[in-house]
Amino acid sequence: MTRKQKRLTVIAGGMGFLITAVLLVMFAFGQSIAYFYMPSDIVEKGVGPDTRIRLGGLVGDGTVVRGEGSTVRFAVTDGAETINVTYTGILPDLFREGQGVVTEGKFDAGAQLFVADTVLAKHDENYMPKEVADRLKEDGLWQHGEAMQ
Repeated sequence: MTRKQKRLTVIAGGMGFLITAVLLVMFAFGQSIAYFYMPSDIVEKGVGPDTRIRLGGLVGDGTVVRGEGSTVRFAVTDGAETINVTYTGILPDLFREGQGVVTEGKFDAGAQLFVADTVLAKHDENYMPKEVADRLKEDGLWQHGEAMQ
């Protein structure tokens, strides 16, 4: 091999390595992305059972049911639609009915139930994701410092 051929081989190998590294990083990010939805969005668009999403809204009044152990069932609503959620684990101290919540998990296709593996409770707009706060304001469900419409 000549010097020119050796140089081209090293450059081609380096480019192949970089392309492989970029593809692996893109695949890893694609697997960890969880899109944010409100209950109305899920009813309108539909979400597949193996799609990991974040579901946000308000915990429905009178919907929190504690089961055996640390299993809890509740409903997340945006005023127009309601999605039933089950969660096994310790709930945050700020979790209660009528408060903002963001859950992360997947749908159980057979039971029409959202199975959450993460629950984040919010006590005011300072901690609520902008998407949830904006959507609740649009729908007239915002309760912080304003009367409901």
